[in-house]
Amino acid sequence: MTTPVTVDQLHPRLAEFTVIDVRSPGEYAAGHIPGAHNIPLDRLDEALPTLRAVAEEGGIAVVCASGNRSRTACERLAVAGITALTLIGGTSAWAGDGHLLDKVPGARAVWAMDRQVRLVAGSLVVAGVLADLVLPRTRWISAAVGAGLAFSAVTNTCAMGNLLGRLPHNRPRTAGTSLDATLAGLRG
Repeated sequence: MTTPVTVDQLHPRLAEFTVIDVRSPGEYAAGHIPGAHNIPLDRLDEALPTLRAVAEEGGIAVVCASGNRSRTACERLAVAGITALTLIGGTSAWAGDGHLLDKVPGARAVWAMDRQVRLVAGSLVVAGVLADLVLPRTRWISAAVGAGLAFSAVTNTCAMGNLLGRLPHNRPRTAGTSLDATLAGLRG
């Protein structure tokens, strides 16, 4: 079962939950809710056995930047029989309410994934239109990007976001950000 909660509901009870941040490691490193553990959405299935054990010991709260990825993660956890809360508005709402975010020492700031997707999609559309002036039919690049964005909205998935999340700038080599280290910390 997935239960949405607001920052005002979660903040006073934060110590009662294991907080799982499903953003990319780069987004997580740039600022996360204190005590949150990073398990990127695209690696959630690998963490299910550990999360099942964590859920037996107490509650799980799932966060992302805005609430979309955490909602998706909670739905996947529910299918696996794991109950979790999802933070409405994500870390953006958390910070917007004046709460501090922890940062991984030495990590550089990266753009939120939705911003990266908008930049790449917009650039591809513009490139397709401009290229069509020289090479006829390249406007279909723009059409394909538009179709992909529509499909993304209808299915509430984002293939481009998953691909961008695998790029080196979204996967920092900073200690404490690997999935193995995160799962080990949750187990013991």
